[in-house]
Amino acid sequence: MSEKKRRRTWGNRKDARWAKDVTGLQVIMSHVLKNRTDCEVCFQDTFDATEVVKFLEAKNLQHENYKTTIFHCILTAVARMVKERPLMNRFVQGRRFYERYGISLAFVAKRRFKDGADEAMMFMDVTDEDTLDSISHRVYGDVQEVRKSEHSTGGIDGIMDFLAKLPRPLLMFVLGIIKVLDFWGINPDFLTDGDPNYSSVFLANLGSIQCPSVYHHLNNYGTNSIMITVGTLRKEQRSMPDGTMQMRDVVDISVTIDERIADGFYFARSLKLIRHILANPELLDRPLGEPSGFDYK
Repeated sequence: MSEKKRRRTWGNRKDARWAKDVTGLQVIMSHVLKNRTDCEVCFQDTFDATEVVKFLEAKNLQHENYKTTIFHCILTAVARMVKERPLMNRFVQGRRFYERYGISLAFVAKRRFKDGADEAMMFMDVTDEDTLDSISHRVYGDVQEVRKSEHSTGGIDGIMDFLAKLPRPLLMFVLGIIKVLDFWGINPDFLTDGDPNYSSVFLANLGSIQCPSVYHHLNNYGTNSIMITVGTLRKEQRSMPDGTMQMRDVVDISVTIDERIADGFYFARSLKLIRHILANPELLDRPLGEPSGFDYK
């Protein structure tokens, strides 16, 4: 039985175990601040991507069919961070804390780069064996597949299109039931499979549309606790440790997190790990199950 689909037992969900090793403050916060949007912490920072750019230039010479991108690298770095920092894979739902059995990443792909074009919800589970190459291949293949059609062809996109056609009173009633099922963690699989709101991390590649990173809210529906927007890769003059000024490749990243799942110290260390991975991109070629060896001191 897969990690994601294991049988539900008392106190646990199909996709996560009940995490009881939480502080009293966290428990109280889950009752006082009941909505995920009440507990958002957002920060924006600029990450040095110079080493990643050099790394990609060499890697992309190895294949001509597609290009591994900076977004693929960030996806892989985030997956590794969640693997090594398990509290980042937690969520609060039904006023309880849960830790997912697996790691999942989600993002939105534009079917066509033009006004009015549909967007497709992309969702992937990652494993200990995954590397940048395997994740990049899957992302490229999935995106190319959805771009074969101007409109949604099923899955969670198809379900949303169907629900949107219901009369407003009926839609309100149906969504009310779905929200109750969501609270208790008993929504049927066809409503949760492939839904980014049930991913470990939901990312938006705004750089692909030449847009800077922006704040993006979390959603009260679902279980997603981390939202990341990635801006455009650009040049910036930066001060180096030896005191010199250099023109570097940088990318702006905005992160919104549910503050109930961990404390600020844990969040800060997790972001340091992402920064370390981007500064040492050879780590991206290692399977996610292999520790990065990062010294958190």
